[in-house]
Amino acid sequence: MTDDTLSANVSDTQTGKRIDFPEPQTMTPAQKEVYDQIVSGPRKTLVGPLRAALHNPILADRWQRFGQVVRFETSIPTRLSELAILVTARRWSSDLQWAIHLRDAKKAGLDVSWADAIRHCNAPDFGTDEDARHIYNYAQQIVQNGDVDDATYAAVRNRWSPAGVVELTAIIGYYSMVAMTLNVHRVPLPDGVTDTLPGAKSTLSTLPAAPAR
Repeated sequence: MTDDTLSANVSDTQTGKRIDFPEPQTMTPAQKEVYDQIVSGPRKTLVGPLRAALHNPILADRWQRFGQVVRFETSIPTRLSELAILVTARRWSSDLQWAIHLRDAKKAGLDVSWADAIRHCNAPDFGTDEDARHIYNYAQQIVQNGDVDDATYAAVRNRWSPAGVVELTAIIGYYSMVAMTLNVHRVPLPDGVTDTLPGAKSTLSTLPAAPAR
């Protein structure tokens, strides 16, 4: 699955979209300016929630800047950031978020067995990888409960400093907003994307904590 597959040839009939999404040929000058910034940046393409956010170009501009920071400019290693995003996508049952970030997680070297466990709402077997266990448990607790316990918070803070635990919380919060936007506006999957989540849509999934080593 390529970047182009995820950004092009989108069929709006796939999910019964609820609103139209601005297209380059019909965008206002303000929308086109933000669009050009997005496609010239690290994302390279316009896909996902920004298609909806462009209805308010100021919102889309701030959104894409925030997203660039949490996705590309934190101290959390990419494979672990993507692990937290997969947990978030699974909690919100967000097919598009799952498909994009499963691809990115694989590129970053995430163990595919962990992703498969999360897909089926099981706890991954992290073995001796304590960093992954701490990130997973932090993400699992915050999306399930809206908070994390002291031990889980301390484990992330002590490993990645106060900045890291702030960044991780921002990543999970940002991708919760993304998932809600994708779900509520029925932003469609690109053609050819079949890597969806099992189970009922528009439901919150329950994820278990990872067992201690």
